[in-house]
Amino acid sequence: MAYVDGFLLAVPRRKLAEYRRIARVAGKIWMEFGALDYRECVGDDVRRKSAAPFGKAIRLKPGEAVVFSWIVYKSKGQRNRINAKIMKDPRITAMMDSSQKVVDMKRMAYGGFKSIVSF
Repeated sequence: MAYVDGFLLAVPRRKLAEYRRIARVAGKIWMEFGALDYRECVGDDVRRKSAAPFGKAIRLKPGEAVVFSWIVYKSKGQRNRINAKIMKDPRITAMMDSSQKVVDMKRMAYGGFKSIVSF
């Protein structure tokens, strides 16, 4: 079964276009290195009363949007190999500095997940 890296981020709404530009480039690079899927989604219906809202997990502030992202790999081993290459790629390392100005990485939630159901 596939392996998934998941992310929750707080992005200032005024910087969403800049974040999208960075994410599009990053996604192309991840796919180039072998990821099966790469998604970046901005919150549209995240203030639910029936469950803990995503914004609470990342301490969302006024004027910020929740971004939920995931990358799918064939396996955890493949994910580890791809990410090792990604972290050495000069296109990614150059973007990391600019993305730090867009996203507060200290409030990012991240995890790796084993798939248990897939269609």
